[in-house]
Amino acid sequence: MRVPALAILAIGMVFASAPARAQTYSPDYPVCLHVYGPVTYYECRYTSIPQCNQSASGRSAQCVVNPYAAYQDRPVRKRGVY
Repeated sequence: MRVPALAILAIGMVFASAPARAQTYSPDYPVCLHVYGPVTYYECRYTSIPQCNQSASGRSAQCVVNPYAAYQDRPVRKRGVY
């Protein structure tokens, strides 16, 4: 009974000491590059879709709207006022 409990405790300690992953979406940029491959990740460093598309060209990647920047509070435009 002790051996399985100690094994579970040891495995739990290994996972607890692993570094936590940081947030991959930067709310400062409205466009992210989603890169696919053995290591899939997001790069949120782009201000427009065309800028991101240039970086994605020739790679297994896709440009997506940053979900954290897409719904930030923006000033509301009133009708007839630009």
